Amino acid sequence: MPKQRIPLKLSTTLTLMVSAIIASVLLVVFALFFVQMNQEGQDQLQQKAMAIANTLALSSTVVEGLERQDHSGEIQRFAEQVRKQNELLFVVVVDMKGIRYSHPKPWRIGQHFIGEDLEPALHGKTNSAITRGSLGPSLRVFVPVYDAQRQQIGVVSLGIALDTVRRVVGESRWIIYWTIAFAALVGTLGTFFLVRALKRIMLGFEPYEISNLFEQRNAMLQSIKEGVIAVDNQSRITIVNDEAKRLLRQCGPLENLLLESASKHWPALLHLAEVLASGKPLRDRQINFNGSELLTNTVPVIVKGQVIGAIATFRDKTEVSQLVQRLSGMAHYADALRVQSHEFMNKLHVILGMLHMKAYQQLENYIINTASNYQEEIGALLRKIQSPEVAGFFIGKISRAHEAGIELTIDEASLLPETDDAETTHVLISVLGNLIENAIDAIDGVEGHEINLSFHHNEDRLHCIVSDDGPGIDPAIGARIFEQGFSTKGPGRGIGLALIRSSLEKLGGSIDFDSEPGELTQFFVHIPYRAKD
Repeated sequence: MPKQRIPLKLSTTLTLMVSAIIASVLLVVFALFFVQMNQEGQDQLQQKAMAIANTLALSSTVVEGLERQDHSGEIQRFAEQVRKQNELLFVVVVDMKGIRYSHPKPWRIGQHFIGEDLEPALHGKTNSAITRGSLGPSLRVFVPVYDAQRQQIGVVSLGIALDTVRRVVGESRWIIYWTIAFAALVGTLGTFFLVRALKRIMLGFEPYEISNLFEQRNAMLQSIKEGVIAVDNQSRITIVNDEAKRLLRQCGPLENLLLESASKHWPALLHLAEVLASGKPLRDRQINFNGSELLTNTVPVIVKGQVIGAIATFRDKTEVSQLVQRLSGMAHYADALRVQSHEFMNKLHVILGMLHMKAYQQLENYIINTASNYQEEIGALLRKIQSPEVAGFFIGKISRAHEAGIELTIDEASLLPETDDAETTHVLISVLGNLIENAIDAIDGVEGHEINLSFHHNEDRLHCIVSDDGPGIDPAIGARIFEQGFSTKGPGRGIGLALIRSSLEKLGGSIDFDSEPGELTQFFVHIPYRAKD
């Protein structure tokens, strides 16, 4: 199995991302700023050179020297003085023929000026250019020289070495470097504090951990049997799992997600509003919901002392009652096994006594008769009840009734075929078990009474009759015996008959009764029942 790659931590991811963004921005800014600074540096030096050249072109020394065609060196001395004072590469004065009157290298005085960029200046145009001359590459400016009659008599050319230009720009570049360093420092500190703030907001979890928790939460919400609804402190519903939707869909559409209006249609939500207001949990509350009983538990969600929401869990009480009924059935099975165990222990004691007395013939007869009676009873039961599960159930109930001094019989003409539908079998056992227990409780241990069952299967429907000769049902309460919670036996009862009716109706069945107090009580059960082929 390949090793799973662990994602980068949030701090590392954000630091790398923010650093990359800052670096990219700063590089773009640096490139643009450097181009601009380079251009500005050249412009400043060009303006400086142009100003000096204009000053030279107007100086009397240059004008008079060119008018006299003076080669005595006066222009040379003046030009060199200006060059050195302003750190220029060269100051060259030429006449209209391009003959030099000054040059940093005196031996080049009297020679022609090198470079085609002189030509525009000889025609009276001020210009500048970066080009290579006899002293190397330089920024050069050219300014015409005029006499008193505005006749051009020569040109003043100044040159600034490109190294000087680069040095000036390089000095300006340090401003950019310090700006970048400061921006990077601020960005790093900002990222650090941003990460800390985000970690506090996310309760110290990494993003992939939050993602995993979210997926686990969703899986858990959809897998649990209880319905779950959560709201925030603004009464907006934020979570509704599938089980909650299944239960609530019976009361209207689910589009409206505001608790205030939704609670009008969904009574299960009323406790959420109450808990949001009080901040106190409500546990094991029962509400009537579209004819069904729901058990709800509602708790507030409190963070740092503040109620930020509430969560309600609920489930159909019928399902809880069915679970209780199943557990109750298991208790009855345990009681039946105890009775059977007691009877067999008595038989074993008889056998042990006969062995000690060496009454072997009587012992043989006793064992034969016991086995024959047991086989006859079981055989007769299995011929009437072909479903092993229901047959086993009746064996236990017969023993349970026998212990209470009551005879539990099955009508001779009854026939219960086997079915492949496990749910139908379970409901049938639950219904008959509840009715038999009610009959035993009604007779209340008075011996000599009888409970009789009969089955009739016809056209995929099973018709059952459970009758007893107990005290019967008072007509005054007969109309209420199927109501949820109604009982004549005190609190905590009144679930069985209501649960029976609910279970049968879910399968398309029904139940009814007829009672003559002091004489006979009969319950009629009808249930869809498809026999096994």
